[in-house]
Amino acid sequence: MEEESETRRAKGTGARFAYETIRDEILALTLGPGQLLDETSLAERFGMSRSPVREALIRLAGEELVVMLPNRSTIVAPIDVQAFPKYVEALDLAQRVNTRLAAELRSDADLRAIAARQREFEMAVKSGKHLAMSEANKRFHMAIAEAGRNAFLASFYERLLDQGRRILHLHFDYLERTRNGSLLTDEHGEMLEAIRKRDVARADALAHAHTRQFRDNFFDFMKENHAQGMSLEAPAPLT
Repeated sequence: MEEESETRRAKGTGARFAYETIRDEILALTLGPGQLLDETSLAERFGMSRSPVREALIRLAGEELVVMLPNRSTIVAPIDVQAFPKYVEALDLAQRVNTRLAAELRSDADLRAIAARQREFEMAVKSGKHLAMSEANKRFHMAIAEAGRNAFLASFYERLLDQGRRILHLHFDYLERTRNGSLLTDEHGEMLEAIRKRDVARADALAHAHTRQFRDNFFDFMKENHAQGMSLEAPAPLT
């Protein structure tokens, strides 16, 4: 156990180590929505004082991954399914406009960067590790955003991608169980090809379809009741 602890601590120290470990476990749903995060227990687990744990939790609260309650308790942020349709509307607009701009403005260097991120995503899909998949997915879409040459839109898009990573974990799980997992990489490949051809209209349509599939798969996942025991609110009707 001591060797394992030392190996984990080697990845970072203090608040950074606590932050990265807790964040990864929240994104992977190892720490479920609504779960209590006890500073003392976490400090004992990581072999450190409560101060760096507290610092890590404050940082996570700033990213809306944890909620600090008035009674000084901290919980993993619930997933608000009622707000999900509005979230998807915002994600859809951001995804479409960034992908359109990339198709219009991309350079050859941008294409190489997007293609490299796509290969990384394919490798992550083959690994079957959802946390690696969500990280690679974000890098792919941010490479597209960077090709669009609008830092304000890219920043907004990045925030939305971060906010949706726990739901994306459920999306990956559902898609792998019910459909051919290659669909994940096929969609990205089609987006890359539209950007390569400077086909703005097709890039827009593919980005829109990509978001809608994410939305529909999440609610299909919810209908299977696999989220029982998690702090999930009932979904609002979709139009």
